[in-house]
Amino acid sequence: MTLSPLRLQGFIFSALALTATVFSVLLAPMAPSHEWLLASGLIVLLGVPHGALDPLFAQTLLRLNSRAAWLGFVALYLLLAALVVVLWWHLPLVFLITFLAVSILHFSGDLVAGATFSERLVYGGAVIVLPALWHAEELTRLFSQLVGASAAVPVVAALQLVAWPWLLALLLLVVRSGRRDGLHALEIMAVGLLTLTATPLLGFAIYFCAMHSPRHILRTQQYAGVAPRRMALVAVLPLLAVLVLSVLGWYFLPPSSTDERMLKLLFVALAALTLPHMVLVERVRFSGWQRPAVASPMPP
Repeated sequence: MTLSPLRLQGFIFSALALTATVFSVLLAPMAPSHEWLLASGLIVLLGVPHGALDPLFAQTLLRLNSRAAWLGFVALYLLLAALVVVLWWHLPLVFLITFLAVSILHFSGDLVAGATFSERLVYGGAVIVLPALWHAEELTRLFSQLVGASAAVPVVAALQLVAWPWLLALLLLVVRSGRRDGLHALEIMAVGLLTLTATPLLGFAIYFCAMHSPRHILRTQQYAGVAPRRMALVAVLPLLAVLVLSVLGWYFLPPSSTDERMLKLLFVALAALTLPHMVLVERVRFSGWQRPAVASPMPP
């Protein structure tokens, strides 16, 4: 039986996640510097590009039909991103809580069509909550580098408090999904095992790059009805802009260790880009990925 692109992608992710689970259980953790190189490389090369397709959503949803309209869209996009950076700088605890909550909501959209809101919440939250069950110390270290220990410690404690109930809810979701579709149940189980066993950074990178990003790209192609070559061309300018802003961000970050600066740059940038990205994408997701009847052309 031939699998659809989305189902094939779910199967490939499950195989990768289960392989990473086995390695995480049998092998010693990687050195932090090596893990950082691997995780950041995966996220930058395979994860970040899916957000560069946002112009396809803006074209369809906002009816942008002039250069002035596109410049206004870009300015608003950058303004929303800048507000997230300001929040991180001045209110780190609020930033961290908001980033985690928004991530849960955003990742919940990766579950297959037809799932209830509570099922999506359990699925998306597993990526954020379950690492606190067996990797609380490492999670606290990462969050402390990002927002300081005073903000990280209570957040990790809260995640630990809900981790066991969340795991139980995920197991129930696996059983319930297995009665309807074995492949979907496998995918959910793979998410749970990956986030339980892999280190928080590596588990997040694998999920983000093997599930979230490719599933979004496949859905975007179906939604926009454009060829892969066209999608790649659309993504070029946003990716270049992200590269330039990242270099500037690295320059203006306060002096610290290389790992800490990389963590801040990577995750603050992800958080900043997620807000305007969600403003566009969530509208499409809640419509069932239904394309409006008329779309304006992209500017030359």
